[in-house]
Amino acid sequence: MFKIIFSEQFLDHQTGRYHPESPQRLTAIRDKLSNIYWNNKLQWLEPTPVNEGNALEWVSTIHDINYIERVKTIAKRGGGKLDEDTAVSAKSYDVALLAVSAWLDGVNQVLSNNQPCFILARPPGHHATVEMGMGFCLFSNAAIASNYALTQKGVKKVAILDWDVHHGNGTEDIIADNPNIIYCSLHQYPCYPGTGKETDRGFYDNVLNIPVEAGSTIREYDLYFQKKVIPFISKFEPDLLIVSAGYDANHQDPLARVSLFPQDYYTLTKHCLNITKKIVFGLEGGYHLEALAESVEQTILACLS
Repeated sequence: MFKIIFSEQFLDHQTGRYHPESPQRLTAIRDKLSNIYWNNKLQWLEPTPVNEGNALEWVSTIHDINYIERVKTIAKRGGGKLDEDTAVSAKSYDVALLAVSAWLDGVNQVLSNNQPCFILARPPGHHATVEMGMGFCLFSNAAIASNYALTQKGVKKVAILDWDVHHGNGTEDIIADNPNIIYCSLHQYPCYPGTGKETDRGFYDNVLNIPVEAGSTIREYDLYFQKKVIPFISKFEPDLLIVSAGYDANHQDPLARVSLFPQDYYTLTKHCLNITKKIVFGLEGGYHLEALAESVEQTILACLS
């Protein structure tokens, strides 16, 4: 059984009527997977409730306490904005903590079963820095999950692969000085947030940025994986791979100009599985609902094949 960690509470993070990072992103994926003919191979799990877990503790190991309190205060006041693009609603603080809890649960599931799982949660996290939420992101889910994983038995090294079309500036900033974590990102460049130069390598040569041009297809991505991504991650020999799984590199996506198709994520997922089966896939971006749902389907299908 392939495990998906999901909660209806993730829909309570309200971003505004026309905001691309909407609750409908999750419902589109949920409905797609619930009605697919092989849905009997899926096991849906609720994340550990925030008051029963240690999500806030792990958020506090990454994010500045003043920033955490700012998000909490804005939510208590009924909502507001961290920046022009990043909304906080009345329940966003609680939902963001629950999302972190889901990512931590994902780490536990993968380490317990030595099989991949998918975290179907929001808000996303890879743009959130230590002191600031941005780019639709509140807390840095992948970085937090990586730090947590390093405290678990048998985990000494964690790799993060970010195939979201936008560079995960927050993730890179947070892990760049940790020799036990590597970060690899493929992203359209130049594009929001304007970071992710190929020359940025981290403090321990533990960062690999692969800027891709607008219009790039699976042909270019396949070459990047074979010549750069796979050697970089394989050489590190991680005990766990975390994939910041954004699906906004789809050709239909309104926020970027890369030309992948949903079936291409099957190929990218297979590349990851050839490195290790111990993979936490966690949702980041992806804003064309149909392409997003089909791409997640292809990721999970690759794990089941």
